[in-house]
Amino acid sequence: MRILHVDGSKSWRGGQNQALITAAGMTARGHDVTLVCRSDGALFERARAAGLFVKPAPFHGELAPGAILDLIRNLRNLRPDIVQAHDPPSLAATAWAARLTGFKRIIATRRVDFPFRSALSRWKFSSSARVIAVSHAIADVLKRNGVPEKRIRVVYEGVPGRPALPGGDEALRELGVPDGAPVVGNVAALTDHKDHDTLLEAAARVLKQVPHARFVVLGEGERRSHLERRILELGLVGRFILAGFRADVDCFWPRFSIFCLSSHMEGLGTSVLDAMAFGLPVVATEAGGIPEAVLDGVTGRVVAARRPDVLANALTELLVRPERCEEFGRAARRRYERRFTDARMIDETLRIYEELM
Repeated sequence: MRILHVDGSKSWRGGQNQALITAAGMTARGHDVTLVCRSDGALFERARAAGLFVKPAPFHGELAPGAILDLIRNLRNLRPDIVQAHDPPSLAATAWAARLTGFKRIIATRRVDFPFRSALSRWKFSSSARVIAVSHAIADVLKRNGVPEKRIRVVYEGVPGRPALPGGDEALRELGVPDGAPVVGNVAALTDHKDHDTLLEAAARVLKQVPHARFVVLGEGERRSHLERRILELGLVGRFILAGFRADVDCFWPRFSIFCLSSHMEGLGTSVLDAMAFGLPVVATEAGGIPEAVLDGVTGRVVAARRPDVLANALTELLVRPERCEEFGRAARRRYERRFTDARMIDETLRIYEELM
């Protein structure tokens, strides 16, 4: 098939990683794939480095006339069989371009679990031929917001299994983590819905019981200054570490004792899937689709969102019982292999394409 993938984000988060994984996987299977994205975005350079055919587009906001015109040209010149839009800006531009050209085979991807915030959102998803929800929780939100159920398909996100990068011990030492200290890891943008405030308050409780533990957060975002102030107020300097965005994140996974995601809103959580792929136990909240990935008492613990006391209890329970961590980690790896590989995700997405063809 001739496939056009579109992403309008400038930043690099889980959605952009999924767009790259999908485009690269379909290219490897012999499909004719073009990826359209911002030339000043992180995805553009990573896609070019991966050997993909990439075209720039001027995405700036939900209604970007330049992006719409550019997509009209791509639809007419490339004549794709399928277009998959991976984020809200790209879907808005793609929906308008499709309306103006009569193109019908648009697939929208929904990765967040909050309701539609505007009539435009409702229109662009409802007018798509298919909407891929990355969890059943998101599918339920789409149905409640008026998207016809017959157009919705659930395809869990997937991540590649890969070896860890070397250098994890050295990287942690540079961050001030003592050798041998148990590490609770978190990989997430510093945004409100990832709720690092709850993780901070839970850490303060955990460290009273397990004082030699350390918390390491990999990610950057607009709440850094706020979180730095809270770390000072809670007396957690040197024990709760904001390590920033790290391109070498894969060297940290084998050194994490537990992975923790404290979100109060979450579509599925690709960092959870990465943790499972590396055989880590996961302690996470019941937000969105997380319980569809993490099985409470089997691959980790699932707790109520915005409850630092409950989160702290779950983390402490595992930190003082390393054998339980190992048991959960093995089960997490098995669950990843069955349900959350990139190959499975690409297979299921291609079946939806074939359905439309």
